[in-house]
Amino acid sequence: MISDYVIIVAGGLGSRMKNDLPKQFVKISGKEIIVYAIENFLQYNSSIHIIISVHKDYISLLKEILKQHNLTGITITEGGATRFESVKKGLALIKEPNAIIAIHDAARPLVSLQTIKNCFETAGEKGNAIPAVPVTESIRQNVNGNNIYADRNNYFIIQTPQCFLASKIIKAFELPYSEKFTDDAAVLGAMGEKINLVKGNIENIKITHPKDLIIAKALLENE
Repeated sequence: MISDYVIIVAGGLGSRMKNDLPKQFVKISGKEIIVYAIENFLQYNSSIHIIISVHKDYISLLKEILKQHNLTGITITEGGATRFESVKKGLALIKEPNAIIAIHDAARPLVSLQTIKNCFETAGEKGNAIPAVPVTESIRQNVNGNNIYADRNNYFIIQTPQCFLASKIIKAFELPYSEKFTDDAAVLGAMGEKINLVKGNIENIKITHPKDLIIAKALLENE
């Protein structure tokens, strides 16, 4: 049987949040943001292997949070200086080449069960799957200092979890780090692999700025 894994990336310090705690540990409606993310994957597969890559200064806090919410069997690894390094450390713990690995931002508590299902199923069939939602607003492109019309139908907003066949994504992360690696699909794409987009959910925002907490709170309470 093929195993499912999720690496939850929680290594950031959340400086843009202007908060004493990194965003993933901030509470919304009495529960930490990272806990919502964990529970979403357990809802998809109660036997999923969960690895959390977290900044060394917050390992003890994370352990306490997991204990408070009775979340057991979770592997914690120390994060790196960059997201790339944090993911790489998580990948190093996986020894099953045929597993499907999801990589998810800890600051995305609103990923839907359907989005997770879309990603795992498509990755199982095609080797990778990246959730995306269409751009709905007008956009313009900067070209040599001039801004020009751009067709929004050609652009997508990319989300997580991004799912991959273990053997392929582990090999991809052997590449040297590049500033272009803003997500995991970019790393795999650098190897020439075709990237498969699947339908995400618009509520699946990444909490980055203080106002995002207000939006996330409203969405979570509405659920």
